[in-house]
Amino acid sequence: QLQLVESGGGLVQPGGSLRLSCAASGFILDRYAIGWFRQAPGKEREGVSCISSSGGNTNYKDSVKGRFTISRDNAKNTVYLQMNSLKPENTAIYYCAAFRTNVQGLCVISRGRYDYWGQGTQVTVSS
Repeated sequence: QLQLVESGGGLVQPGGSLRLSCAASGFILDRYAIGWFRQAPGKEREGVSCISSSGGNTNYKDSVKGRFTISRDNAKNTVYLQMNSLKPENTAIYYCAAFRTNVQGLCVISRGRYDYWGQGTQVTVSS
């Protein structure tokens, strides 16, 4: 059974950092593009970042460019999202998601493309 499990969320002060992890089980992650999404209370789920199956291509929402970094370790079947200089408006539940692709460089931040989703991890940025 394909499963994605996020971890690493928590409470952090503005300007702080967190590293989220997305661990996959039941499938070989290096055949899947991975995305990170977030949903704040009362708002729609939005794309934050994505990484291609090979790891060679990444993309970011404009508001997180330069602060967030997505990476993957296919040997560990895990994708990471390093979040620095966090702001209160980054508070949300963060989800990772996956879709299988034969195109190694494909990376999209479009919710509809993704087939598999984790349960999410809460990130709260507050003083």
